Amino acid sequence: MKKARIKTPLGVAELQGDENGLASVKILDEEMSLTREIPEELKDSKKQLEAYFNEDLKSFDLKLNPRGTEFQKRVWSELQNIPFGETTSYLQLSKKLGDEKAVRTVAAANGKNPLWIIIPCHRVIGSDGSLTGYAGGLYRKKWLLDFENPPIQQSLF
Repeated sequence: MKKARIKTPLGVAELQGDENGLASVKILDEEMSLTREIPEELKDSKKQLEAYFNEDLKSFDLKLNPRGTEFQKRVWSELQNIPFGETTSYLQLSKKLGDEKAVRTVAAANGKNPLWIIIPCHRVIGSDGSLTGYAGGLYRKKWLLDFENPPIQQSLF
């Protein structure tokens, strides 16, 4: 498995993947050195993440290879259907997966998402609109949601 660390506005992100696809993207809480030579298998992932943070990309087109259970992969697949700048609730996500009683299981699968930002788990919020759990920290979730859907500045005139 190849690794690379890149700079993002939210800290250093570590990418892992190989010829089978991108397996994980996680934000690191500690400062780590950046990768000078990006492995060939991760160059497109780096390029697309940079384009996302430069506001030039709203959906990713990468070969993905996350590790998880079949149920987790179903949840992660459904997360990819949430459009840029929009949110859904855990309950709505559970209903789309066919079992509204599976809210906690869906939330747990969401929390195990190994592909930070690429599979947009940050777009899932509580039914009451509250920001609930995010492995990268709620301040990062809020930053990402604000980044994707910035508040409209009112004119004074």
